[in-house]
Amino acid sequence: MLGIVVTGVMRVVLFLAILGVVSGGAVLDPSRQAASAFEAAAGEVGLRVFGIVLWAAAITSVIGASYTTVTFLTKSSVRQRTRTILVVAFIVVTTTVYLLVGAAPATLLVFAGAFNGILLPVGIGVLLWVGWRRRDLLNGYRYPVWLLVVGSVAWLLTLYLAINSVRPAIALFS
Repeated sequence: MLGIVVTGVMRVVLFLAILGVVSGGAVLDPSRQAASAFEAAAGEVGLRVFGIVLWAAAITSVIGASYTTVTFLTKSSVRQRTRTILVVAFIVVTTTVYLLVGAAPATLLVFAGAFNGILLPVGIGVLLWVGWRRRDLLNGYRYPVWLLVVGSVAWLLTLYLAINSVRPAIALFS
């Protein structure tokens, strides 16, 4: 919870800082808006501080995502030391794959977004399948038909959106 609160506070502070700089009359460079806001506020020192802030955000995201992935893939009985080694190994492997792929970071972000867009309809589809066909998994509970119909319509919408989110990603790698 503390990490989520700190992240939320930092986003608000960064937003307010950039808003203050822009309100003060600074014109931001469209190719690097956040960095130019820090540079406008504090010159070269502001630019360096922005780099440190961005690096800290990136490294904590990498560690957090790696820890979450390893936690999902291991049993709860795994010792903390083993889990830590697996997190480090996961970071090393994914960094190696990133370097071998050689794609631009923006391209990889578009791909990751498209991939995440595919996961939502898959997850909803599984839940709907359980609701319609596998009521034995619900200990006899029956969802109302109207709720399953609304869920199915929402699933179709997420499926449509997923297909549209994948098209640009496919075009990037073609």
